[in-house]
Amino acid sequence: MVDAHQTFVIVGAGLAGAKAAEALREQGFTGRVILVGDERDRPYERPPLSKGYLLGKDERDAVFVHPLAWYAEHHIELHLGQPVVHLDRTAKTVTLGDGAVIGYDKLLLATGAEPRRLDVPGTDLAGVHHLRRLAHAERLRGVLSSLGRDNGHIVIAGGGWIGLEVAAAARSYGAEVTVVEPEPTPLHSALGPELGEVFADLHREHGVRFHFGARLTEITGQDGMVLAVRTDDGEEHPCHDVLAAIGAAPRTALAEAAGLTMAARADGGGIAVDASLRTSDPDIYAAGDCAAAEHPLIGARLRVEHWANALNAGQAAARAMLGESVSYDRVPYFFTDQYDLGMEFSGHAAPGTYDQVVCRGDVGKRQFIAFWLRAGEEGHQVLAAMNVNVWDVTGPLQELIRTGRPVDPERLSDPGVPLESLLG
Repeated sequence: MVDAHQTFVIVGAGLAGAKAAEALREQGFTGRVILVGDERDRPYERPPLSKGYLLGKDERDAVFVHPLAWYAEHHIELHLGQPVVHLDRTAKTVTLGDGAVIGYDKLLLATGAEPRRLDVPGTDLAGVHHLRRLAHAERLRGVLSSLGRDNGHIVIAGGGWIGLEVAAAARSYGAEVTVVEPEPTPLHSALGPELGEVFADLHREHGVRFHFGARLTEITGQDGMVLAVRTDDGEEHPCHDVLAAIGAAPRTALAEAAGLTMAARADGGGIAVDASLRTSDPDIYAAGDCAAAEHPLIGARLRVEHWANALNAGQAAARAMLGESVSYDRVPYFFTDQYDLGMEFSGHAAPGTYDQVVCRGDVGKRQFIAFWLRAGEEGHQVLAAMNVNVWDVTGPLQELIRTGRPVDPERLSDPGVPLESLLG
């Protein structure tokens, strides 16, 4: 039973944590809600950090989840700039960095992820950047603007989503860009070589240089400033700044120290939770980038780092904390905007889980839908779909994935066949 005398603590004041607090109040919880974050800024959304805000199109205030007054109005106790340094599951308390101890009846861990660091000489030089927090984006926005004015050059280590979005932003400012990526195409593990090449061509058309099949081995500098990067194939790229965009790691130290069960590295690591987002401790839940959940629809444990997961999983965890029967089975979804290309991706198709990729539309004109298919006894099943500059199709695409209905690849690839007709 949940009553007004209970205290729910949320560790992590990002999107997942803020939406969980919001959902608790919307569901009628009248007890204490305490939201703890180690950043000094109130909860904000991260997509603008590599998109609109970084491009200078969005104002700073546009990134925040709620106005500052909203938290007091809804009796959400905010503890900002305060890391949680200890979790005592027996006493059911968390200890903050300033020594304050807070008791809880239910606890939500929404600690997020942190950027992976380059393990090479020279990372202590001025001009080496990461992009995860609002302060990072503020600094990087100024750097890209200066590089554009001065015909400066940034090297981006990593050709994933963040690396490519920053590359697009850098080119919009006029900066010179080189992307160093160990795979043969950008987004190689996410999309495969054929569709990765679509993004490579897009960026080349906008002046981005790629150096594939190589890794950074050293960042060289003078007087504390970046001068160049070297790669393991002997190349050197003169530059003024470097961005490490080599992925993110779930922030699990607090949960691990408390003895909570962790997911296997093969599942992306993270805090292991069931379909209701409950951890191995029945009074502790986890959501967002830090959580690896058993996904009822996909039939596997997934750790999803994207915006939609933080948005929706935080709310689902709140309902579960209140005693509602929850099975978090939303189709994974994310989006990107790069130059004149807009894309939405739904589903999950890890390498080795699909048999073929088919497209409908014009790939060359970058106006198409791609489908990742797995062959079965009754036909082909859609595991994931990506719509590129084709809009208002997320609903039927996600329904194809959710139902698992067998499809004919030829009909699927035919733009003359309405997507809705494939649903039966």
